[in-house]
Amino acid sequence: QVQVAESGGDLVQPGGSLRLSCTVSGLTFGAFTMGWFRQVPGKEREGVSCINYTGINTYYADSVKGRFTISRDNAKKTLYLQMNSLKPEDTAMYYCAVPRSYDNTGYYCSPSEVNYWGQGTQVTVSS
Repeated sequence: QVQVAESGGDLVQPGGSLRLSCTVSGLTFGAFTMGWFRQVPGKEREGVSCINYTGINTYYADSVKGRFTISRDNAKKTLYLQMNSLKPEDTAMYYCAVPRSYDNTGYYCSPSEVNYWGQGTQVTVSS
């Protein structure tokens, strides 16, 4: 049984920062690609950032590049998303997920390529 659990979402002001965390049970964390996705009501879920199993390679959506940083601590079996300079358009439900694979193009950082999802944590950026 694979369980994905993310946390850290909150209400923040524009320009603020948040750090999301994700833990996974039921699989060998250090052997899998991990990713962060987000969805706004009425819109398609989108890939935000993904990281390969070692953490040496990362992918970012253009909309968050330079502001968000994905990282993982395989010893702690934890995935992180550091979100800085948050904008109102970053408001979404953020999901931790386990994609099927990884490549540098971001192909696998897509909802259609995800095997397992977390329940979501809400990030709201507003004044």
